[in-house]
Amino acid sequence: MKKILTMLFVSALGGALTLGAYKTFIEKEENNTPLANQEQAFTFPVSNTTNAKFIADTEVSFVSAAEKTVHTVVHVKNVTINSRQMTFEDLFFGRQPQRSQVGSGSGVIISPDGYIITNNHVIAGSRELSVTLNNNKTYDAKIIGADDKTDIALIKIDPEEELPFTTFGDSDQAKIGEWVLAVGNPFNLTSTVTAGIISAKSRDLSGLQNQSFIQTDAAVNPGNSGGALVNTNGDLIGINTAITSQTGSYIGYSFAVPSNIARKVVQDIMEYGNVQHGILGVTGGSVSAGYAEKFGLETTEGFYIEEVEEDSGADMAGLKSGDVIQKIENIKIKKFTDLKGFLNSKSPNDVVNVTVLRDGKQKTFSVTLLKNQTLAVPIIGIIKNAKPEDLRKYKTKNGVKISRLTTNKSYLSYWISNGVKEGDMITSINNSKVNSIEDVQEVLKNRHPNELLRIELINSKGEKERYNFR
Repeated sequence: MKKILTMLFVSALGGALTLGAYKTFIEKEENNTPLANQEQAFTFPVSNTTNAKFIADTEVSFVSAAEKTVHTVVHVKNVTINSRQMTFEDLFFGRQPQRSQVGSGSGVIISPDGYIITNNHVIAGSRELSVTLNNNKTYDAKIIGADDKTDIALIKIDPEEELPFTTFGDSDQAKIGEWVLAVGNPFNLTSTVTAGIISAKSRDLSGLQNQSFIQTDAAVNPGNSGGALVNTNGDLIGINTAITSQTGSYIGYSFAVPSNIARKVVQDIMEYGNVQHGILGVTGGSVSAGYAEKFGLETTEGFYIEEVEEDSGADMAGLKSGDVIQKIENIKIKKFTDLKGFLNSKSPNDVVNVTVLRDGKQKTFSVTLLKNQTLAVPIIGIIKNAKPEDLRKYKTKNGVKISRLTTNKSYLSYWISNGVKEGDMITSINNSKVNSIEDVQEVLKNRHPNELLRIELINSKGEKERYNFR
């Protein structure tokens, strides 16, 4: 027993001596050793201000804008005739299987005598068109004109008295983050007002970069199409047109045609009966990191000019391939939709100042926009209006010029094998003489899908040739 106690005492004493030595010598040295490789924690500066505001500015009021707008927005009802599946009774009695279908949308009064702007898709195919005002009066409406590219249409009613109307604002001056109101008739609920902010500008939904919408988070649903998007002053800055949704209803974002584009379309319809587009005369693409690396550019924003169209406003002003458009007037050009949106609000003969980046320096050119002189026809390629010297060269009094043959390999090889070259003159399509690209557009528009496409042209040898395509 004594031996066991002695062993325990010796063990405890040894442990105590060891611990004391560690505390006195080793631990003291470790506490004085600098931690050279220890990583320091990364911190972000934080504001500890206690009076920060987390609510909307109390000075912003939508009441005045809503009161100014709600009486200028109308309900548009469109009755169309659609074909239905033919039944045995239809065959027996020789009836046409058709039925009427009612659609609805919104519109915005823009003049006291009853001119109303709406979407083309709201009134498309109408057999009967009517408009109901905010005071519940209903009028028959007629279509003055429409443009499917911008989805804008102009209709007219004949009221007994002057109507309240909205005024156009400058959509170019609208800012991302700015408060806006959407006014319309969703689900046939008349005079509905919703609020949101501008989420983005120059938005394209087609993937073809041919649209330039204002994007908002104001709630817009079916029936809002053609309604007003206004700022807090009640100025019209857009025509509500589309939503992106998996359900078909509002889930976060809606899109409006900018008022500058809508106003220009309406003015053209009233003055010319159709839309006149002012063309800059350049082709290219939005500058990206890939563009910048490929062409050795010093910027990743803007529109890169790959080619300048001969005899265009850009050509005559001195723009060149390799220039990067950075600004038009006071509008900064970051991508192609910025450029497209601006040009859609302009007309032929408008003069604009174009600022480009060339050889690392900014230069500004005064460019006169011209009427479109070219047209893409997939089977042929790019055709353009012929100049008098072109007509004299080919000894013809009429025709349009093949500016560039199609890139479609099968059609291209066919034209080449038949000796057709760029510069040859197309004189007739489907037995109709053509003098301009407008003539070609009219022939193609009226052509039945199953009808042969008959092209007559004069080649560089002065020979008249005829070609048929199905």
